[in-house]
Amino acid sequence: MGLIARVRKEWFIIGILLVITCAKLAPSVGVKGGPLRPEITITYVAVSVIFFNSGLSLKTEELASALMHVKLHFFVQTFTLVFFPIAIWLLLKVLALTAINEWLLRGLQTVACMPPPVSSAVILTKAVGGNEAAAIFNSAFGSFLLGSSSSVPFTSIFSQLFMTVVVPLIVGQVCRRFLRECLDRRKPPFGTVSSVVLLMIIYTTFCDTFSNPNIELDHLSLLIVVVIIFSIQLSFMALIFFLSTRKSSGFTAADSVAIMFCATHKSLTLGIPMLKIVFEGYEHLSLISVPLLIYHPAQILLGSILLPSIKTWMSGRQKVVHAPI
Repeated sequence: MGLIARVRKEWFIIGILLVITCAKLAPSVGVKGGPLRPEITITYVAVSVIFFNSGLSLKTEELASALMHVKLHFFVQTFTLVFFPIAIWLLLKVLALTAINEWLLRGLQTVACMPPPVSSAVILTKAVGGNEAAAIFNSAFGSFLLGSSSSVPFTSIFSQLFMTVVVPLIVGQVCRRFLRECLDRRKPPFGTVSSVVLLMIIYTTFCDTFSNPNIELDHLSLLIVVVIIFSIQLSFMALIFFLSTRKSSGFTAADSVAIMFCATHKSLTLGIPMLKIVFEGYEHLSLISVPLLIYHPAQILLGSILLPSIKTWMSGRQKVVHAPI
């Protein structure tokens, strides 16, 4: 395979390396309040594009079917909001016996209680051909559920989710109704659009990471937290993959992908305001925030790196399913 062909095939991985390098060299460009204004272009515009793109590409019957997949939704929400926090609580009982800073450990516990984000989990699921509709529902529902039961202003959460998720999704579905024949004939690169948006999110996320003074810990503590977070993510993804791909689970390969990303990803957008409210007045708030500030870019980076392998696995499963008996 020639160099150009290799670059075309691996363009997304190359793109990840480039945006992270750019974020490291000039983090001020993509931080909140910077020239790119990510608080608007990412939080509102990019997320709206993601869900408009989903509404345009998803068949209405697929979306309706996903909403009725109660077993999948129950699995994701139970794992995210019950099993995840309990498992991390037990892990922290062990880690408390080590020399790791207690406030970093408390930060890990708060990470475990966060809902999935409404962007990365959906994009990654779509990129490999997973159950995108199920990912949309569980990402939005998790944020709505936790937000409505916490100290974070419910009206603010509901209005943001409505304007950036529900409205673009409905508009996309309406547009699809009139453009269905054209879309089926031309087959626009919906996956590529989502991947480009994800690169934008990765860039601004790492700009925040590299410019945030809250993660200026000693190198050993920082390394330990990073290793723990990646280990947690890999372990939980492997566990979910094992549970959801068993024949007795009743889930398809597409379902497994959606479950894996939705149940292991955690929201930074909802997480930071919650931390500021719950731990208001704590002098160690910056240390408590560190695990979430690391977890967010780590989940996007890890998910992006695993995309080719998951896509290969998905293709293999589909060939088995459609193979003649």
